[in-house]
Amino acid sequence: MNSTVTKRSVVIAGRKTSISLEDEFWNGLKAIARHHQRTLSSVVGEIDQKRSGNLSSAIRVYVFGNLCTQVPSGPRETIASGMVNGSFERRETPSL
Repeated sequence: MNSTVTKRSVVIAGRKTSISLEDEFWNGLKAIARHHQRTLSSVVGEIDQKRSGNLSSAIRVYVFGNLCTQVPSGPRETIASGMVNGSFERRETPSL
């Protein structure tokens, strides 16, 4: 699966910052903002305030966490074990 990384500028607390994310994460973030009737900047600002590391990584974790809460009954065990159905595929990590 090829994924394009796109850099976008977002205003957070009155300051413009550039964020690089895969298109799938930008789309997920926009969908979350629309669902909660918020601006993209306000959602990113909230993530920024709560993060402890890299902003791009924090956004990915936020989008994935939001996805996990949307999966019907028993999602945590299914997702945690890597057996996700639907648009996600299980990928084996090669042994080192």
